[in-house]
Amino acid sequence: MSSQKKKNFQIEAFKHRVVVDPKYAEKTWKILEHAIHEIYNHNASGLSFEELYRNAYNMVLHKFGEKLYTGLVSTMTSHLKEIALSIEASQGALFLEELERKWTEHNKALQMIRDILMYMDRTFIPSTHKTPVHELGLNLWRDNIVHTIKIQTRLRDRLLELVQRERSGEVIDRGLMRNVIKMLMDLGPSVYQEDFEKPFLRLSADFYRGESQLFIESCDCGDYLKKAEKRLNEEIERVSHYLDAKSEVKITNVVEKEMIESQMTRLVHMENSGLVNMLMNDKYDDLGRMYNLFRRVPNGLSLIRDVMTSHIRETGKQLVTDPERLKDPVDFVQRLLDEKDKNDKIIHLAFNNDKMFQNALNSSFEHFINLNVRSPEFISLFVDDKLRKGLKGVSEEDVETVLDKVMMLFRYLQEKDVFEKYYKQHLAKRLLSNKSVSEDAERSLILKLKTECGYQFTSKLEGMFTDIKTSDDTMQGFYAAMGHELGDSPSLAVHVLTTGSWPTQLTTTCNLPPEILTVCDKFKTYYLGTHNGRRLTWQTNMGSADIKATFNKGQKHELNVSTYQMCVLMLFNNGDGLSYTEIEQATEIPTLELKRCLQSLACVKGKNVLRKEPMGKDIGEDDTFFFNDKFASKFYKVKIGTVVAQKESEPEKLETRQRVEEDRKPQIEAAIVRIMKARRVLDHNNIVAEVTKQLQSRFLPNPVVIKKRIESLIEREFLERDKDDRKLYRYLA
Repeated sequence: MSSQKKKNFQIEAFKHRVVVDPKYAEKTWKILEHAIHEIYNHNASGLSFEELYRNAYNMVLHKFGEKLYTGLVSTMTSHLKEIALSIEASQGALFLEELERKWTEHNKALQMIRDILMYMDRTFIPSTHKTPVHELGLNLWRDNIVHTIKIQTRLRDRLLELVQRERSGEVIDRGLMRNVIKMLMDLGPSVYQEDFEKPFLRLSADFYRGESQLFIESCDCGDYLKKAEKRLNEEIERVSHYLDAKSEVKITNVVEKEMIESQMTRLVHMENSGLVNMLMNDKYDDLGRMYNLFRRVPNGLSLIRDVMTSHIRETGKQLVTDPERLKDPVDFVQRLLDEKDKNDKIIHLAFNNDKMFQNALNSSFEHFINLNVRSPEFISLFVDDKLRKGLKGVSEEDVETVLDKVMMLFRYLQEKDVFEKYYKQHLAKRLLSNKSVSEDAERSLILKLKTECGYQFTSKLEGMFTDIKTSDDTMQGFYAAMGHELGDSPSLAVHVLTTGSWPTQLTTTCNLPPEILTVCDKFKTYYLGTHNGRRLTWQTNMGSADIKATFNKGQKHELNVSTYQMCVLMLFNNGDGLSYTEIEQATEIPTLELKRCLQSLACVKGKNVLRKEPMGKDIGEDDTFFFNDKFASKFYKVKIGTVVAQKESEPEKLETRQRVEEDRKPQIEAAIVRIMKARRVLDHNNIVAEVTKQLQSRFLPNPVVIKKRIESLIEREFLERDKDDRKLYRYLA
């Protein structure tokens, strides 16, 4: 086979030369120039845009793009200079209208020219890095119209004048304003900013500075805030109607700075109308307005918070230190709750539940509630009052609301263990006298305390309820077993209390009447017979009794009295008149208790089943007492309470405080040992800080007491001092 030769083909250039008319470019440009003139003169309807496009296309194709571009610039410039003269000639309000009309026409013309020169726009302009047609048209309008000496200042002044007239309440043509300002924005951000925005902001600052000065001198705080809010809203609305959206932040900053920030201290402290006045008079709308305006400026809310905190602390301090208010503990606590509700409502309605204000309110309450050392006692007395009678007939939801409010105050207490001491005493009295309105409410509060402070805090309280339940079962067993032996003896109801669970009581002797003593001895025999290894001690100071008494004309009453009062009254079955000394010797009731007891039986109007000679409110050791035959009451059952202050007396207060301090010692020691066991070596200041941190949920330990407990632990060889550094302690395993 013979191989075939490969043939190479060659393509040569077309040798026919196209001869271009030397005057081609000039002629074509004249056609295009004429078309541009016609467009600007509103005669474009007779033009063939297809032909014009082809002419422009050919000019670029034949390398006459530069001539086309230069001619375009020159032609447009000359037209714009004529337009400038027309705008300059317009008078007054017609100036902006003429400017807007010519701008609209220029944009239409520019669109047509751009369509004709589209090929140049797409090829020649990018390759030569020249300005595109549309942008060129805007730049030429800027340089030949907007930035001419006669138009630039006049335009700026006219726009600012219209803004000021609108601020003064006049109605202006917002559509015209929007179109003219949109023109400035279309010419580029720098044109809008330099020719309008910056002068606008400067003028606005001067305007609002003057207005704020005028308002602050003539308005109260509430009215000033309304005017400031109105001005702020007006500016926001103005931006939405005819300014650049980006101007909103800038103009609102101006209003905020001149009308709010510069005057906020004066506004807050304004006499008879400032923040304190608003807080005192619950002016929720004004407070809400102040909050919404002040949050817009630096440190605005901090200023409100600081003044509010100062006011609440001052008000609270007056509440907890006013001697008149301290006379009624229930009213004292109710006023605290009312004050808290009042401020909570303000924070909710006016301050948008702002956490900053909630924290300030909490810290203020914690501050002043602990200024009064009796706050724990008073809160417990408030609970006692509510659970004895205050919540009778109240719905379950309302009971929970009251208990939640009590818990809220409880959280503010630094000495929670003092509250526990009093609460335990008051709970004991309610349980033993069966005076609690609702066991569910009692248990609900204990559950809340348990959630707040842990099991240890409430274990003894829960034990008290257990004892009451067990005692009921014990009494049923006693009557089932011994009922036949009791006969006509007085009926007995005994509460057997576990020593560790109930408030510590000093055992006081008291000679019970023989008929009562017999039943008590039988119960004691029964109880010890059914429970091994237990010891019973009668707490006569905690008991009560119902006794029937016959007065003059055979009138009968059932008297509800304390055990001590019963012992005294039973003496009068055997004699009419008894001296104080005889009563004291017969009953052996402690002096203070006996005097209270006799005072309640002989000196309380409507309850005076005894009369004393000489008459008087106080009990003396020379007094003589007689059965009051003439006693009368419209009730068959008469409750005779013991005359006792609702609050503790000074000696009792001292005793409770001592008991609290004693109870704290082992807790402080336990905390020290826990900390040292974990850390092994620690300096004095850090031990104090750690112990305080661990115990602050119950009480704030005194650094002096902590130091004493450390000394005690060193003596008992739990800790030792470092030989080189006396402030350093080591744990001894």
